[in-house]
Amino acid sequence: MAQKKLILNAAWCKGCGICEAFCPKQVLTLQGEKITIAKPEDCIFCGQCEQRCPDYAIYIEEEIEEVNQWVKPY
Repeated sequence: MAQKKLILNAAWCKGCGICEAFCPKQVLTLQGEKITIAKPEDCIFCGQCEQRCPDYAIYIEEEIEEVNQWVKPY
């Protein structure tokens, strides 16, 4: 089974809070002016944050087991 990982590029995050609002498990939180991944263990990898982020600052990576590399799914 492939493993997934939630990735945040804080340099691209403008702190709009859209991803936080759409997260069904409250994994993300706005601290100061940036989003943080507060509860990564609760993430269900639904992709709502990735789809909604206007700056592509948060995304899900999936490890391909055959070659052990992390890649974006698109």
